[in-house]
Amino acid sequence: MQMNPTRSPWSRLRPYFAVFDGPLLLILALLLGTGMVTLYSASIGIPGKLEDQTRNIGMAFLVMWLAANVSPQTMQRVAVPAYLVAVALLVAVALFGTVKLGARRWLHVGVDIQPSEFMKIAMPLMLAWFFERRAGVLSWHAFLIAALLLAVPVGLIAKQPDLGTALLVLAAGFYVIFLAGLSWKMLAGLAIAGCASLPVVWSMLHDYQRERVMMLIDPSSDPLGKGFHIIQSTIAVGSGGLLGKGWTHGTQAHLEFIPERTTDFIFAVYSEEFGLAGNLVLMLLYLLLIGRGLMIAGTAPTFFTRLLAGAITMIYFTYAFVNMGMVSGILPVVGVPLPFMSYGGTALLTLGLGAGILMSIQRHRKLVQS
Repeated sequence: MQMNPTRSPWSRLRPYFAVFDGPLLLILALLLGTGMVTLYSASIGIPGKLEDQTRNIGMAFLVMWLAANVSPQTMQRVAVPAYLVAVALLVAVALFGTVKLGARRWLHVGVDIQPSEFMKIAMPLMLAWFFERRAGVLSWHAFLIAALLLAVPVGLIAKQPDLGTALLVLAAGFYVIFLAGLSWKMLAGLAIAGCASLPVVWSMLHDYQRERVMMLIDPSSDPLGKGFHIIQSTIAVGSGGLLGKGWTHGTQAHLEFIPERTTDFIFAVYSEEFGLAGNLVLMLLYLLLIGRGLMIAGTAPTFFTRLLAGAITMIYFTYAFVNMGMVSGILPVVGVPLPFMSYGGTALLTLGLGAGILMSIQRHRKLVQS
């Protein structure tokens, strides 16, 4: 009788890792590794950050693996319930939410959760489902309904107030609407309407939000107060020079001139220590991430998966662009983390969920083709 050869441990584990997309996983590993190296330096004197981030990365990989195992058909079925639950949670935050630092953004359910983070994925899921149902018969009515579906959660999040997350959710929904076939005439009309509404939007902003915009124009008007963030981060970015000051040798960070140096302003720490050369490498990694996501979107088998993959990929672009822009002083400070680099749990889980959805779309495309 012929005996089967003993299976190696890798052969037994291989089916569990087959759901991962190799190129995307490699890019994410490089970004997370770069983030951990930078966080080590940024968190000197702040105990527990590395340990917490290691746990956060482990949870994000678990979420990514779970999402990669969910078929796009299942995602399509849960799109509407996910959107409705997320909106209900936002309403619950408005009514019963926990107030921290003057903002009502959290809901206490044993632990504090931030429902607005869930909407970053629920929104493109919902709109991709909506346009999939109307593929081939799109009219201005469909785009109007999509705009209303987007406006409700954006308005609830902006009222918390959380302008940064509201802009990210708005961007996530807009990308789906644009990719669904929004005409350039409609886009031009929206741009004109947006510019015309700026005085109204300005009057609706909170005082601290207006001050952030004014500080972008002239941070030197309050160098030790509201302009401190921008001034110190731009000094750090500029002082890195061509090759940087060296790992753990950044003076702006270690002398505690950079606020929130482990979260929103970790790019300032990275720029100071690794310089222009390091920034070019980091931007290359983000370009590879966006390029891989767009490749997955371009080869996705259905309208739903193309819209969803394209929107998630552009969310990554928005995260990186807005964070680097605000740290460099070309955009207002809105509290957007640098994807896969900044310390934090909820945002990293959302980013990992998005990566898992991309991997699921890529995996099921291969299954359809085979």
